[in-house]
Amino acid sequence: MHHPRFVNCDCSGLLSRIRASYAYVANGKSCNYSIGKVVYMSNRDAFSHDLVLEREVPVSAENLWNGWTNPEVIVKWFTPKPWVTTEAEINLEPGGIFRTVMCGPDGERNEGDGCVLEVVEHRRFVWTSAMGPGFQPVAAPADGFLFTAILEFTPTDGGALYKATARHSTPEDAAKHAEMGFHAGWGEALNQLVALYVKEP
Repeated sequence: MHHPRFVNCDCSGLLSRIRASYAYVANGKSCNYSIGKVVYMSNRDAFSHDLVLEREVPVSAENLWNGWTNPEVIVKWFTPKPWVTTEAEINLEPGGIFRTVMCGPDGERNEGDGCVLEVVEHRRFVWTSAMGPGFQPVAAPADGFLFTAILEFTPTDGGALYKATARHSTPEDAAKHAEMGFHAGWGEALNQLVALYVKEP
């Protein structure tokens, strides 16, 4: 879903495999439904380099927050199937680590060490792949991109309004992320998060 800095991998091959995984989702092979009402889904928001997924979901803001900030929970939903998240480390303070390890069905492994930027309990969580822990800058992968993830959770009568923004430094990076399948991948991951709290009949 979200792909922090790629470490110790062939990024060109990894990006191709992730695109294939997102295409798998987009074609309905992994999930053919969307939990919640789609409010806004666009390749551009107020900033021209943003990708945005916004949806009303029947899950509380507190549970969405827990899903994003609790390492024991994030490993259960963070990566669209058939990929899985096997490890996570999150330090909830500015400059803290946001680390995930994602593994593919053919043994692929993607480690990402990002940096937490902003923490507003139950309402807003911001991290970036453009820096490592302690605000240390990192170089962009040759065939990849860096971005900042802005997660916002607004309580509603039936649950919460979930807004995920991926902010990029250039329109080219935003286009790469969109082509990779931002909306399909992040949308499916959100379905997996919601399903932890809402069981389908």
